[in-house]
Amino acid sequence: MVSSFPSQGTSTTDVVSQNGPSSTSSSTNAPVSPELEQILSSLTTNRSVLGYIVLTRTSPIGIVRHSGVVFDGEQGKKYASAVKRIVDAVRVGLEDVSGAEGDELKFMRVRTKRHELIISPDERYLLAVIRDPSS
Repeated sequence: MVSSFPSQGTSTTDVVSQNGPSSTSSSTNAPVSPELEQILSSLTTNRSVLGYIVLTRTSPIGIVRHSGVVFDGEQGKKYASAVKRIVDAVRVGLEDVSGAEGDELKFMRVRTKRHELIISPDERYLLAVIRDPSS
């Protein structure tokens, strides 16, 4: 879903270290394709979606784009770091079960009492969506 992200244009990327949020930010060139723009637009119009965040897979992880107050400021950086840790932990768990490089994470949902976190990893990007499951 996020693989259609081209590598040219302008947007701001917040850099998040693996040890947690950082106040460092840098610019990257990453406009969205029309297909991805449509997907992100439909996410923001869905009333159960509280927000989305698109992250780089590089280290340190960077926030390419986000929507929703849940991902604003330091909270967004905390979520970015947490999503990276969750994806890495699941990847390691899959390697333990399936052997080295036997399987890979394509999509996951984590539901708590208050929220549902939906993660769609790609080779270069991670898309994370937070929704209210009671809506």
